[in-house]
Amino acid sequence: MLQLYSIINYALVIYGYLLIIYIFMSWFPGARESSFGLFLMKICEPYLEIFRRFIPPLGMIDFSPIIAILVLNFARVYGLSALFGFILGL
Repeated sequence: MLQLYSIINYALVIYGYLLIIYIFMSWFPGARESSFGLFLMKICEPYLEIFRRFIPPLGMIDFSPIIAILVLNFARVYGLSALFGFILGL
C-alpha cells in the first residue's frame, strides 16, 4: 500500500509541475502551439477549466491556475493521507 501511495503522490507532484510549465508557456508566443504545448493542453486544460468556470479573470490576470495548483497540493498532502489512512484504518 505504501508503494501505491508513493506512486500517486509522485504522479500528483509531476502533474503540478506540468501545470506550472503550461502556465509559463503562455508567456512565450507560439509555445502553446508546439507539439509539447498541445500535449500539455490536452492534459492540463480539463483540470484548469473546472476552476475557470468559477473564478473569472481580473483584467488581464487569470488567478484560476494559482487556485488550481493550491487545490492540487492540498488534495495531495491532506486528501491522499486521509484517504490512505481511512483505507488502512489508521
